Amino acid sequence: MRRTRFAILAAILAILLGCGTTDIARAGEAEAWSALRAGRHIALMRHADAPGGFGDPPGFKVEDCATQRNLSAKGRADALRIGARLKSEGIVWEAILSSPWCRCIDTATLLDLGPVKTEPTFGNVVVLRDQRETLTSGARAVIDQWTGSGNLLVVTHGANIQALTGIQPASGEIVVVRGGSGGGHEAVGRLILD
Repeated sequence: MRRTRFAILAAILAILLGCGTTDIARAGEAEAWSALRAGRHIALMRHADAPGGFGDPPGFKVEDCATQRNLSAKGRADALRIGARLKSEGIVWEAILSSPWCRCIDTATLLDLGPVKTEPTFGNVVVLRDQRETLTSGARAVIDQWTGSGNLLVVTHGANIQALTGIQPASGEIVVVRGGSGGGHEAVGRLILD
């Protein structure tokens, strides 16, 4: 009996160790695509690759891209590729919002899925840590009030998505949540379009 339990435990551990983090992150991919095809969902996307760690250099200005962390060549190419994939899947985007940070606006624009509107409540909660609760509450309100028949795409920062969902996404990753009051902020699924 004891050997059987040990063998089962060893098998479970081997399976878990055999799964890479990408496999775990992709666990909800089918659910995410299904939700987006159905409409009425919110896709929270972390901006594409922008090297340099978290936050921005000292003295940065939101209105001056030259003072911020910006998309790398890889990040720009990834945003174009992700946008092409989303188009090929026929997902209907009713609105696209972006953090006012340049790397988010650039990602949203390069996706080429429609007009992009900046929304201050999706501003970087790492840099604006003294406003974290206000920004997160505002972001929750946007999600709760979404009642469009299509989907809402929000391009923001990883820390913002984590504050809303508990998930720390990779660069360019999309976390899909239900829209409308009562939808909650629980993730329906995740997309890593690499």
